[in-house]
Amino acid sequence: PIERSTALTARELRTRLERRARRSGASVSPELAVRLIAYLELLARWNHKINLTSLPLVEPTDETFDRLLIEPLIAARYLPAPNCSVIDVGSGGGSPAIPMKLAMPEIALRMVESKMRKAAFLREAVRQLALENVIVETARSEELLARPGLHENHDVATLRAVRLETRTLMTVHAFLRFGGYAFLFRGPGTEPLPAAALSSFSRGASFPLVESLGSQVVILKKPQIR
Repeated sequence: PIERSTALTARELRTRLERRARRSGASVSPELAVRLIAYLELLARWNHKINLTSLPLVEPTDETFDRLLIEPLIAARYLPAPNCSVIDVGSGGGSPAIPMKLAMPEIALRMVESKMRKAAFLREAVRQLALENVIVETARSEELLARPGLHENHDVATLRAVRLETRTLMTVHAFLRFGGYAFLFRGPGTEPLPAAALSSFSRGASFPLVESLGSQVVILKKPQIR
């Protein structure tokens, strides 16, 4: 028999997802709900073997749905174009990158994860979910700076659960096209952004994600060349 990844059936998970989406004003079609739950179940199966997330998956809570699925769906609204190129730094268990890709299937996605086992999960998720135009890089983001072809080659960079040091933000800055955007997923009580790195971006805007979590996405713009 196939081991159940969660205590709930796929239908029960979809019902919970749709309820959380309505509560936050996110739009989830039946087809998207099926694919998001397929991702969540795959994440739960692998989480037994390697630590992909500390959020409960066997008996998922509202926070599990909100953080892993709802926040990325809401953030995807702010992408500059439906077919933009996105680099996700420190992809870990694949959220926010994979849910954003499921919601906006035309984006070109590059996920960067330095830990080999987590990168193996990301590749399996890409295969199982039949995601197209996705690349998984097993490397630290700073190591990718040695590849000039990646410089100024992305419209958007996403970061969550990554320590936002000056070096990290400057690395992201290098990957972005002029006029590109850094999407920083932030919760309450997170550390202030380093002023030295912020000076390289235009003044950012912040948008609420899930009210009950007090989460937001801070969007910084890399200035156009004058």
